[in-house]
Amino acid sequence: MPDLLVEHHGVHVLVCGADGASIGSVQDALDQLVGAAYEGAELVAVPAGRFDDSFYDLSSGLAGEILQKFANYRLRLAVVGDISRHLLASSALPDLVREGNRGRDIWFVTDIDELTARLGKSTP
Repeated sequence: MPDLLVEHHGVHVLVCGADGASIGSVQDALDQLVGAAYEGAELVAVPAGRFDDSFYDLSSGLAGEILQKFANYRLRLAVVGDISRHLLASSALPDLVREGNRGRDIWFVTDIDELTARLGKSTP
């Protein structure tokens, strides 16, 4: 599935395809996600499998750098899919997921339906 710009509850969402290139660096995120989002997206929904394993290893710093880029460009990020194996392998990642899901700028959701439901709850 190619990347697709859709609207859910008034929020323009770039839904990235699962078959896109792996995101293993900040430059990958800028090129593949942030650059594509400038077509009008407010939120970028990325399949969890697109991120290199180093994204989920918080000691690598990759997740922090990518999240900072999203903040700098005033974009929201949703990581979509099952990350349970990464959660089990990390003591810090569950905290990031919990804190991210409390806010509105980064969410970890199981599927697009969950993302759509969350957007419906978060819009005024």
